[in-house]
Amino acid sequence: MRALLTLSFATLASAAFAAGGDEDTPPTPTQTTTVCEDNQVYDEETKSCVAADEQSLHDTQRYNAVRELAYAGDYDRALSVLAAAKNPMDPRFLNYQGFISRKQGDIAKAIFFYQQALAIDPDYNLARSYMGQGLFAAGDIAGAEAQLSEIAARGGKQGWPYRALAMTLNGIKGGSY
Repeated sequence: MRALLTLSFATLASAAFAAGGDEDTPPTPTQTTTVCEDNQVYDEETKSCVAADEQSLHDTQRYNAVRELAYAGDYDRALSVLAAAKNPMDPRFLNYQGFISRKQGDIAKAIFFYQQALAIDPDYNLARSYMGQGLFAAGDIAGAEAQLSEIAARGGKQGWPYRALAMTLNGIKGGSY
């Protein structure tokens, strides 16, 4: 397993900066975090802040808002948007329930949500990466390494979830999200 973790800092850093895609890097702040208040999400169609439970919003818009708010550290607002999801059992929402719980220091609750997401979609490597980061934070290095191996086994060795968890296991700043 340690052989998997021998990637050099330069390789990891360049790979991290080269990463693209909607879950590969922290989201760029939008009006949801810079303008909207409380339980609101910025709606591109109406060019205004609307209530998170607005019927015209779809869950992908809510998910993007949850992700943005969670990364901004605005966990209460992220949870209020999560509560408005039409499909709260969507693995993406369960994953961010875990992310928020982990960031708030409740690793056991975070692991519960990650496991729920993975029960629905075992190939959801971002949930595996976040779970591995939570296990690492709790001192379960073997559990974190097992998640890294699972990500690799599921074809995710070139993706950000693998790199982020590998950097966390190697103690490289910027690996933990």
